[in-house]
Amino acid sequence: MNTANSVRLFAKARASIPGGVNSPVRACRAVGCDPLFVQKAAGCLITDVDGNTFIDMVSSWGPLILGHAHPEVVAAIRRTAALGTSFGAPSPLEVELAELLCSALPSLDMVRFVNSGTEATMSAIRLARAHTGRNIVVKFDGCYHGHADSFLVRAGSGLITLGIPGSPGVPDDIVKNTVSIPYNDIPTFKATLGERGGEIACVIVEPVAGNMGVVLPEPGFLETLRTETAARGIVLIFDEVITGFRLAYGGAQTRFGIEPDLTTLGKIIGGGLPVAAYGGKQALMNKVAPEGPVYQAGTLSGNPLAMAAGITMLKLLHEPGFYEELEAKANRLADGLAERAQAAGVPLTLNRIGSMMTCFFSRGPVRDYNSAMTANTDMYARHYRSMLADGIWLGPSQFEAFFLSAAHEERHLQKILDAAERSFRNLMHVIK
Repeated sequence: MNTANSVRLFAKARASIPGGVNSPVRACRAVGCDPLFVQKAAGCLITDVDGNTFIDMVSSWGPLILGHAHPEVVAAIRRTAALGTSFGAPSPLEVELAELLCSALPSLDMVRFVNSGTEATMSAIRLARAHTGRNIVVKFDGCYHGHADSFLVRAGSGLITLGIPGSPGVPDDIVKNTVSIPYNDIPTFKATLGERGGEIACVIVEPVAGNMGVVLPEPGFLETLRTETAARGIVLIFDEVITGFRLAYGGAQTRFGIEPDLTTLGKIIGGGLPVAAYGGKQALMNKVAPEGPVYQAGTLSGNPLAMAAGITMLKLLHEPGFYEELEAKANRLADGLAERAQAAGVPLTLNRIGSMMTCFFSRGPVRDYNSAMTANTDMYARHYRSMLADGIWLGPSQFEAFFLSAAHEERHLQKILDAAERSFRNLMHVIK
């Protein structure tokens, strides 16, 4: 595979961008290679600057559930761009998308648009602290809620990938107000609330973890979070930046039938453009400025391009049978991967829900941060390079999810399975 142009661009980028990338995992260090620079993408195919084309299983880390450059989404962006790219003032599109979100998610009466998942989660905890008059935030080991100071305690995603335990530059006075406990550990959760319930402002959780690889909530876990927080007046925040509209039209909260007090949503609500949101019941959201005293602002919040793309996206996702068809394809792919790994003798634990999944190179089960850390990252790196050489674009870390889109057809799934079968066989030859 010729990668001369990517090699040249990476060398050039490192002179003007830290590490040559604008998000750490993109550097591909964990998988033992340099990044490829992307030129274009359409449907489920992505093409680099050297003309190599791959079947994309990253989907821009989840939001491109319709595939890249969906014609109707692109058309909506073009129509809106012709009228102006940013106003710094309200537009009708903001109202329309807000109404769609509030009708889709059972926990939302009102929603505030922001520009990134990090901005959404940091705004949500500020609101929770103001509402309760308390300071402590409880999160779960391996769950990633963006790079705000309060969240960089045993976080997932790139911190795991790069082996960074937290981050320099985060003051101890801020970290002391964050408590991180094991995911899926109900006894520890109850004990934490029993000991410090009067100090805890909020509990924030990925209802399905997607940043230590995909880790599903065990039966009773989310239900316990809901009942225990409600009993103590603690705000429960579902971080649905990944799961919102990925697992169901109304997100994980609809799939599991549990309503949080606040919800954060990410780029899928903008058709993949930079946008996010946080929302909840009216009594809570009315405390946000200008209605209330909790300040949060942003010049590009409610950007018309993202609003137009999001409106189009949500209308397409609401078509009958969309999620059922996508889930059937994901189930077929997951079963095929598991069968081929077993036939080759590769130790593989495949966690899947809906159209998101992770292949952990371990004998499993994987139910929390510690069990995720037992995965063989060297095997994943070899698998990644083998799949890339075979035309399959995976996330460059063992601890990421990969995502199926509506644009993946049977022929694409078969190519993925054939490439995985070759990779698994090669892995066992290396091990032996």
